Amino acid sequence: MPDMLVKLYTLPPLAPLVAGQQAAGVTIRRALAPEQHVVLAWVARHFDAGWQSECAVSFARQPIACWLATSGEALLGFACYDVTARGFFGPTGVDPAARGRGIGKVLLVAALQSLFDAGYAYAIIGGVGPADFYAASVGATIIPDSDPGIYGGLLKS
Repeated sequence: MPDMLVKLYTLPPLAPLVAGQQAAGVTIRRALAPEQHVVLAWVARHFDAGWQSECAVSFARQPIACWLATSGEALLGFACYDVTARGFFGPTGVDPAARGRGIGKVLLVAALQSLFDAGYAYAIIGGVGPADFYAASVGATIIPDSDPGIYGGLLKS
């Protein structure tokens, strides 16, 4: 899967996306250190051990480089950045039962906005799956000759 490039200085405004989720009962916020075990277990349960490993790195950053979508005490989705490489977005995922409600887009924009706030002008989305989603959501474009990219030769269990 190829990588994609995002111009961070052209991101859609985050505040209206967060407000829309809040109106629907979903909170978008940065993860907190005492939640690490909960988030990592959830990521492993819904996705895979590789994503769990990347997500663990996000908790070693300061501020924590992981955004969450929650409803009450239920975790609905997550988005990490600056984990496998600086300036990289991902991994990210939304509970299958909560998809189609715009949660993925707001998590994407929140994480990318964090990269912009840290001084980056561009970000890389590594090894993308849903390229059409990223293109429509934040104007991401495919980076030619980027497959397999940084994930080439990755050890797997």
